[in-house]
Amino acid sequence: MKVSRAPKDARKSPVHPYRDSSIGRFVRERRRAEHLTQRVLAELAGVAPRVVWELEHGKPTMRMDVVNAVLGVFGKSLGVVDASRAKVES
Repeated sequence: MKVSRAPKDARKSPVHPYRDSSIGRFVRERRRAEHLTQRVLAELAGVAPRVVWELEHGKPTMRMDVVNAVLGVFGKSLGVVDASRAKVES
């Protein structure tokens, strides 16, 4: 008996609200552009590979020093930026 499966897109888990955070998206895009694996990026940043995975997947709570360690590999760091009032109040 053949078991039918849902189409590939239907099998994906629901999108987490933080999934495509700008920092995670930046790290993933830069890592791929520089042909680095998550493991190699983690070694360069001095963090665990799981940290890179969590950052790229938008984990909502991460220590700033750890995020800065990963961003530092690309010559970047966290900083203060202006936000619109609408974003702050929502």
